[in-house]
Amino acid sequence: MTTWEPDVLGDEYEQLTIPLGSDPDGEGDVRATLVRLTRSVTGPTAPTRAVLYVHGFTDYFFQRHLAEHFADLGYAFYALDLRKCGRSIGANQSPHFISDLSLYDTELDRALTIVRDETGADVLMAAHSTGGLIVPLWLDRLERTRGGAVNAGVTGLILNSPWFDLQGPPAVRSIGTVAIDLIGRVAPKRSLPGDGLDTYGLSISSGGNGDWDYDLSWKPLAGFPIKLGWIRAVRRGHATLHRGLDIGVPSLILRSKVTRFSKTYIPDVDAADAVLDVRQIARWAGCLGNRTTIVPIEGARHDVFLSTTDPLARAFAEMDDWLRQRRDGHLEAAPSGGDHAELATGS
Repeated sequence: MTTWEPDVLGDEYEQLTIPLGSDPDGEGDVRATLVRLTRSVTGPTAPTRAVLYVHGFTDYFFQRHLAEHFADLGYAFYALDLRKCGRSIGANQSPHFISDLSLYDTELDRALTIVRDETGADVLMAAHSTGGLIVPLWLDRLERTRGGAVNAGVTGLILNSPWFDLQGPPAVRSIGTVAIDLIGRVAPKRSLPGDGLDTYGLSISSGGNGDWDYDLSWKPLAGFPIKLGWIRAVRRGHATLHRGLDIGVPSLILRSKVTRFSKTYIPDVDAADAVLDVRQIARWAGCLGNRTTIVPIEGARHDVFLSTTDPLARAFAEMDDWLRQRRDGHLEAAPSGGDHAELATGS
């Protein structure tokens, strides 16, 4: 393992390369990259809490304002760029490609160990979109086979628009999934036909109609090509989730209140989830096990923490309220702000 080095986010951010050895999917040596906000870790007082954040598909960690918000709450902040994602993309590798989501357990385990060793603190996991599927599956495996999430030092989970099911008509989720499973097994690197949509990218990027700056080579406006082997792995993860998980810790799910799909950018997508069907998030939230709080945020985007000013403030307020309830031992209470909260118990 290398030492901490300056990160692309500039002052106060450092990155640590986590070598993972040979890629089981045959694309050379792979690595993950852990990022930390240094002032949250090396301040005058040792942190008593820590956060480990995991990104989604066609994504990487760049949300400084999220890190700094957690730091202001007293959390040591870390984020993980998974193998072949963002900072971790190697030469001649297929961005984000993986044939089995459980392969991510290696870097999640190692990142959690590093955070625990550096801070001595319990860890709150946070994840967005595809990361919101990957992390619960990992926590479920921790709970079922390796002594439990709490024993590993994880105390809670915040999910930001998690990808719990495949959006689109029912035939896509039935016949389409069968086809994906068959073809994805024999031709895993084949891409789905058609070009990606840049609707969401144009909504959030300062290079389009949005306010957020990030590296378009790591997060292209129209997304990376979707490989059949990757979507096969995701669908298998969905199936496992739908059978019911036991993640072992309380969770908060933040999502937009509505979905607005569009093939081209329109202003409506600035106040809606333009990527996932929020009804599916609500439907499958109870499959996490333990106690889950679901909060729809009026006007939020797919990444609720990349929303415009007012919904972003509401998202932070809801998260802060949930964190406060956990600290005070009142997780049963409904959040006081926002639209409303739905409570779900595990299925």
